[in-house]
Amino acid sequence: MASLLDSYEQQYSNVTAEITNKIAKIAKLSGGEKRHMVTNVEKQMEEAKELLEQMDLEVRDIPSKERQKYATRLKSYKTELGKLEKDFKAKLHGASGSREELLGPDDPSHSEDQRTRLLDNTERLERSGRKLEAGYRMAVETEQVGADILENLHQDREKIQRSRDRLRETDSDLGKSSRILSAMMRRIIQNRIVLFVVIAVIILVIALTIYFSTRS
Repeated sequence: MASLLDSYEQQYSNVTAEITNKIAKIAKLSGGEKRHMVTNVEKQMEEAKELLEQMDLEVRDIPSKERQKYATRLKSYKTELGKLEKDFKAKLHGASGSREELLGPDDPSHSEDQRTRLLDNTERLERSGRKLEAGYRMAVETEQVGADILENLHQDREKIQRSRDRLRETDSDLGKSSRILSAMMRRIIQNRIVLFVVIAVIILVIALTIYFSTRS
């Protein structure tokens, strides 16, 4: 992201440097050379604005920690371009009163320049339209991915809930089994105690019987 911004910044610096240089030369030119120079400056002004728009889009996608730094630089670039535009307009309208007087009457080459600028603007509009369409498609795809993720999360939540219910049922069954085993153990112990008592009684009776038999 930062490398792309750096590339835009380098292009912007080159374009504005050329604009500054050409604006300084306008007053020294006349006729066709002046018209050609003015047309070039106007094209490069549009190019600089487009670069600023691209940088603005890139800055919005930068993480918030670094965004402020680039936003400040972008603001200074916009201010700089605004000053260049004012300087350019002053060169056009300051001495002769109007752009037409400065550049002279319309001629076929000037009309051709206007048609060229119109075609350039049309191409830029088409590029912007394609970018908007690509952005819209990306937004739709992102929305679809988000919907799929939400659906998967909902299904996972239902699975977890069913697993939790089964665990509760298993825990309940284990509790019942534990209580049954405890009751069985108590009964076994009770039966053993009874058996020992019975055996003891029998042994006592036998002993008594033997004792009284020997006495007799």
